[in-house]
Amino acid sequence: MHLAYPAVLSALLFCTGLYGVLARRNAILVLMSVELMLNAVNLNLVAFDVWLSKAAQDTLHSGQALTLFTIAIAAAEIGIGLAIVLAVYRNRGTSDIDKLRDSAEGHESDGPDGNALTAEETGKAEAAA
Repeated sequence: MHLAYPAVLSALLFCTGLYGVLARRNAILVLMSVELMLNAVNLNLVAFDVWLSKAAQDTLHSGQALTLFTIAIAAAEIGIGLAIVLAVYRNRGTSDIDKLRDSAEGHESDGPDGNALTAEETGKAEAAA
């Protein structure tokens, strides 16, 4: 098999994962897209390892060893990432990335009673600072 087939498949998988990271709003779907990108890299590592081992006399299979490390890192990343997403969902009630970003930015301008400051109060607070 030519190197072009797995390379093209890997590029398509990576582009699909990149689109998922950039276009999705749900944090869990973003994590799944990152996994898709890592699997595309794994496919590329193994394909190039097989291609280079045919050309070389000594076969070290370093691409396959790197793939095992990437799989272990991806498993840890998904475990920690999913735990963070679940903790944020319990606290905020949503896993929508845009809503989480907006709510995080909105907490900076809250008054002492938890309500948002008006423009006049914001001006007074800035003048006092």
